[in-house]
Amino acid sequence: MTGTGPAPASPPGTRMVALDRQESLRLLAGVPMGRVGLTQEALPVIRPANHLVTAEGDIIIRTHAGAALLSSATQSAVVVYEADRIDEAAHTGWSVMVTGRASRVTDPRLLSRYDAALTPWVSRDMEYVVRIPSEPVTGYRLER
Repeated sequence: MTGTGPAPASPPGTRMVALDRQESLRLLAGVPMGRVGLTQEALPVIRPANHLVTAEGDIIIRTHAGAALLSSATQSAVVVYEADRIDEAAHTGWSVMVTGRASRVTDPRLLSRYDAALTPWVSRDMEYVVRIPSEPVTGYRLER
């Protein structure tokens, strides 16, 4: 009977510790991939995305025409970006979430910089750039 019993307990001594903003952004900058959560046609959706973190802590994502994220950025909608690294065997790791109003980057100098610094993982034209400000940032570490 799969899925009917109680959830497995965490190993003794595993605890969840809140991370400060600086540590959260450092961890987020250290991974290339995360997930963006947004609303599409009044329903929540989550999409994988690769990113970079600016010196100010903003999340930068390149996207394409017709993408739900581009629509959210055009409307200045609130989105969430999350990335994590979890060791399932040890029940340790971390998770960081950034919530903010998505906006399109239109400054040609910034577009050129992000085009050079962030290569999309998807092989299609990703001619648009979206910025998610990092206010607030929430991070947790699972540690023993």
